[in-house]
Amino acid sequence: MERQLEATRMENNTSSCFLMERKTRVKINRKETMVAKLRKSCSCTPQKLKNFLMDFFPVLRWLPKYRCREYIWGDIMSGLVIGIILVPQAIAYSLLAGLKPIYSLYTSFFANIIYFLMGTSRHVSVGIFSLISLMVGQVVDRELLLAGFDLNDDAPPASGDGSLKPNGRQLRDSMREAVFLVATMVTTHGLVFFLLLFPQVLMGIFRLGFVSMYLSESVLDGFATGASLTILTAQVKYLIGIKIPRSQGHGMLVITWINIFRNISQANLCDVITSAICIVVLVTAKEIGDRYKHKLKFPLPTELVVIVVATLVSHYGKLNEVYASSVSGAIPTGFIPPKVPEFNLMLRVALDALPLAIVSFVFTVSLSEMFAKKYAYTIRANQEMFAVGFCNIIPSFFHSFATSAALAKTLVKTSTGCQTQISGVISAMVVLLVLLFLAPLFYSLQKCVLACIIIVSLRGALRKFRDVPARYYVNKVDTLVWVVTMSASALVSTEIGLLVGIVFSMLCIIVRTQRPRTALLGQIQDTSFYEDDLEYENLSTVPKVKIFRFEAPLYYANRNYFLKSLYRLTNLDPNLEAARRKKYEKKEKRHLKKGNHKTANGLGIGETTLQLVPKQIDFQALVVDCSSISFLDTTGVNTLKEILKDYKNLNISVLLACCNPSVIDSLKRGGYFGKDFGCMQEMLFYSIHNAVLFAKDQKLPADCSAKPPPSKCNQYSILDTSLFKLWLARPYSFQSFQVYS
Repeated sequence: MERQLEATRMENNTSSCFLMERKTRVKINRKETMVAKLRKSCSCTPQKLKNFLMDFFPVLRWLPKYRCREYIWGDIMSGLVIGIILVPQAIAYSLLAGLKPIYSLYTSFFANIIYFLMGTSRHVSVGIFSLISLMVGQVVDRELLLAGFDLNDDAPPASGDGSLKPNGRQLRDSMREAVFLVATMVTTHGLVFFLLLFPQVLMGIFRLGFVSMYLSESVLDGFATGASLTILTAQVKYLIGIKIPRSQGHGMLVITWINIFRNISQANLCDVITSAICIVVLVTAKEIGDRYKHKLKFPLPTELVVIVVATLVSHYGKLNEVYASSVSGAIPTGFIPPKVPEFNLMLRVALDALPLAIVSFVFTVSLSEMFAKKYAYTIRANQEMFAVGFCNIIPSFFHSFATSAALAKTLVKTSTGCQTQISGVISAMVVLLVLLFLAPLFYSLQKCVLACIIIVSLRGALRKFRDVPARYYVNKVDTLVWVVTMSASALVSTEIGLLVGIVFSMLCIIVRTQRPRTALLGQIQDTSFYEDDLEYENLSTVPKVKIFRFEAPLYYANRNYFLKSLYRLTNLDPNLEAARRKKYEKKEKRHLKKGNHKTANGLGIGETTLQLVPKQIDFQALVVDCSSISFLDTTGVNTLKEILKDYKNLNISVLLACCNPSVIDSLKRGGYFGKDFGCMQEMLFYSIHNAVLFAKDQKLPADCSAKPPPSKCNQYSILDTSLFKLWLARPYSFQSFQVYS
């Protein structure tokens, strides 16, 4: 049957009326939909197989379209620069992971090749990352302790003269070899293969890339800063050349600094002088590069220059033999034969897998999205999860450890003309050259030089402390999240810090919805708009009408706060008022039984009704602005039904304005409008102004049975009376709104 839609003009014929119709809801058979999706996903056709391969290896899509003349020189230049930077960083970050430098070089090589094949970002540089290296190193130390190895291999010898005997040195060297062997097994064969990265692959399979959205910028910044403090603390002993025991577990930062100050008198003067010179050179070069980065075509390879010069000085000056300065040692060339992971180690590192997987994925996706937005292209978060996962799983057979995208190297890539991931292949070739031929040349490189490179690379994260005042000015809650995450990451542990940051950030969101802003609204003079009476001047109060705004979803956690705020702002608790009236009625009945025709207040019986309406009730209608209420749960619907009933007992009508469709549906399903929705046209309004006009023009009977004439009742209501019967016939498929302009 054809539906006839009518819209009635207002009586003065000066305002036009527009009708908005709710779309018809089509019922969906979810079982059939799921079966159809499964059939579609399980079917295999040549075209579908081709699309799958193209999606799984995005290089197949963009490489045939590669603009060689336009892109090649930028990719070659950025690839060479990143490869030169990768070599000293790989050697330096091996200290954080507790592994030999060769394993960092393996990681950098394989990660660049695999991300070239599977990544969707054109600019991200994937490889070793300081935070990931630190987290891996903490797991390595713990597992070595459990395996019975002595981590205090840098501790001073027990002999009285402080000398180290030849057999003692051999024993320590053999112990260190065993340490690296076990560390490699734990890191690459247990942690990385399945439990570190299998969650990433599973998240990619089940399209759970949205998980990264729950890690706010404040949490990530706080985590990075706290971890940077831990990294800085771990490198101080190499910086000044002292021998202290390795700290493990919670509170590592505090314990390490206590040991540093206790043993500061044993500092190696050669390492201190070398560290001071290297830090001055590196910081100066970084500051010059930052100041003139727009004029430089590519960044200064300061780290490489420092490493080359320091290695030559250490070799020809015999700093290790003469001054007992700690050096990197032998770095083998070539590739170690692949080995199947040790599956029995997986359960021992299960809890460490999740934070590593989350951190590596989140940093990669965040950087990918940032540069994709900057250079106007798109990435696929789930494919990035696959790419990061396989950048770790496949290299784990070749003695590599965890990888992630790194901001500093990505910025260098973009500044040197990178266009595609061809630059990653060029970087991998540079690392391969070092792996095959040049690695032994770094034997005499002092560890304090590597520590200087690590510490200077933390400048960006440590500078976040300077942003705290500006961050606090913008948002105090986000600043608190940053401080809590940073403190937990630094003082407890990096993994616990990340967990604390996520939980605390979510708690802040919950608290903000539990105690949101509430306000009574006043009318902006000569307009149809209403705003917070405490925030704006010269607002007019509406006689006999209170307008209450609640700026959050109404659900079980903030129900009590909603009621308390409503009662406080309106200066009326209907439950207390009802109890007071009952008490008054009982008192009046006792007077009447005694034959006293005067009430307790000296009024006649006919005047008792007036006395029952207290003077403090200065309104007859309550308008609830629902524009900020995004959803209602069962408790929220029951709360609105409760205030409707309570205020009705006081002859005060409750009108709802600006409800979104989901809120309206919740109210209908919860029975707020009655079984037949008979009162809906007098309880629900499209705008606050419509509700206010209705409240001012009507007597607002408390009982819906005494309805005003239709011409008056529907003038401001959501439902047009001519459509009401039609709407009742299809309450879940049709609903019209009237908007007056």
